Amino acid sequence: MTRVVLGVEYDGSAYSGWQRQHHADTVQARLEQALAAVACHPVTTVAAGRTDAGVHACEQVVHFDTHATRPDRAWVRGVNTHLPGGIGVRWAVQSVSGFDARRSAASRRYRYLLVDRPTQPVLLRNRVGWTWRSLAVEPMQQAAVALLGEHDFSSFRAAGCQAHHPHRRVDALGIHRRHGVLVFDIRANAFLHHMVRNMVGTLMRVGAGDHPPDWVGQVLAARDRRRAGVTAPAAGLYLVGVDYPARFGLPVPPKGPVFALAEGDE
Repeated sequence: MTRVVLGVEYDGSAYSGWQRQHHADTVQARLEQALAAVACHPVTTVAAGRTDAGVHACEQVVHFDTHATRPDRAWVRGVNTHLPGGIGVRWAVQSVSGFDARRSAASRRYRYLLVDRPTQPVLLRNRVGWTWRSLAVEPMQQAAVALLGEHDFSSFRAAGCQAHHPHRRVDALGIHRRHGVLVFDIRANAFLHHMVRNMVGTLMRVGAGDHPPDWVGQVLAARDRRRAGVTAPAAGLYLVGVDYPARFGLPVPPKGPVFALAEGDE
């Protein structure tokens, strides 16, 4: 039995999230169908994280076990021939002993892209979040400091979250404006359901001038989802990458040229 690791990118616009579901089209189901066609047996995948409906990934990390003997290029080019255009395998390697795409991850990195202008961005409508209100970057940067470190993030947790506890460690949260788009970069050891989108929605209230920067710390301390802002739209969220210990030797893929804002330098 061989464990194979994949780096997968996808446009989540047409899918009901990553996780396989009955009566819904998902990224996991499509990928497993394509892998089975190359492996010549059913395949079950494990991913670093579950993205929601409409959320994208620049590099989702996935592993699966197989009896099939195939070169790494077959798990890339061969699988891609069986995938729809919105999903693609970027790289494939055979794993070292003990690797698990979910449990071995040291941190996950997400990027949220937000356009703040009076009219909706038509050409990027499935690629960015949008608000008609103009947002100030500096107050949001000041507010974001309160979210760094290890905390109980119940105020930013979806009602249906299935995590065993609400404690997470946020290692970095940067906010800047690039080419007219607000970019939120968030790195944490793990995330709760809707955590990033709820954090962005709350910071938006500060950027719009509805609350001072110290309000975000009060929301965090309240441990009450009702105190926070709205859930930002799924279209603006990207799983940028997953970090693993160096001993696993996973490749670092080159940056994609098509949508540099989503996959650009942090």
